Amino acid sequence: MRLSDYERKAQREIERWERGESLFGQALGFAMKPVDWAFDKFVPDSVVDSLTDALTQALSSLNDASAWTMAPDDVLSAARDLEIDVDSVEDLRDVPLDELDAVAKRFTSQNTILSMLSGGGAGLGGALLLAADIPVLFTVNFRLIQQVAASYGFPLHGPEYSPLVVSIFNVAASGSREAKSDALRELSVAAAAFAHGSGYKGRKAQGTLREQMGHVPREIAKNLGAAKLGQMIPIAGAAVGAGVNYWFTDQTAQAAMMLSRALYLERKERL
Repeated sequence: MRLSDYERKAQREIERWERGESLFGQALGFAMKPVDWAFDKFVPDSVVDSLTDALTQALSSLNDASAWTMAPDDVLSAARDLEIDVDSVEDLRDVPLDELDAVAKRFTSQNTILSMLSGGGAGLGGALLLAADIPVLFTVNFRLIQQVAASYGFPLHGPEYSPLVVSIFNVAASGSREAKSDALRELSVAAAAFAHGSGYKGRKAQGTLREQMGHVPREIAKNLGAAKLGQMIPIAGAAVGAGVNYWFTDQTAQAAMMLSRALYLERKERL
């Protein structure tokens, strides 16, 4: 199916996003080099393991619909507030992209603020509350990914979608071109399945959830854990905690929007 001018423009935005890295991201990467060194040298493997387990646990909720923190009705309500009349989340796939962008942005702003407040409060408690903040941050960002994907008509129900969710998390944590390209390849598989009405089976969807994810959760945990080390500094901890949470959730929001738009566009082109 032919794309509109707005949708062609969105494709170019996605291509630029895949190739590039923001100036903020470059500056953060440079500033984080000594922190990464300190994290690798002084933080015990047990801490990294606990962060990895927290992420794995959040992703494991894909196997349990009752554990979801995102209600499809919230997405439908947001769509109807913008005068988009649909009966189901899946119906949003046939709504013009510019209207869906407006729906998704409602969820990105509210979750970014929520995670920032969580990080600031945890930062006041230093190391004691750092461990408690990580699972909350993962939960907020996991819900954000679900909400954004559903805003474009793709509710990520079931464990078969864990490769997509992991890919988006990995892009948010690393921001690397390799992670973006890997996520877009995974989305291409999903787009073909959605366009042809066949069931989506991710490229990595064999075996247990932990086997599917491989080393990715550990890398995400290390990247985020290193960034949050400054949260343990007295007085400055609240500012660092709020800032890191804001940064990570903003990265998740951008990745979720770009990748969900890519999924929407590729599916439409395949129809």
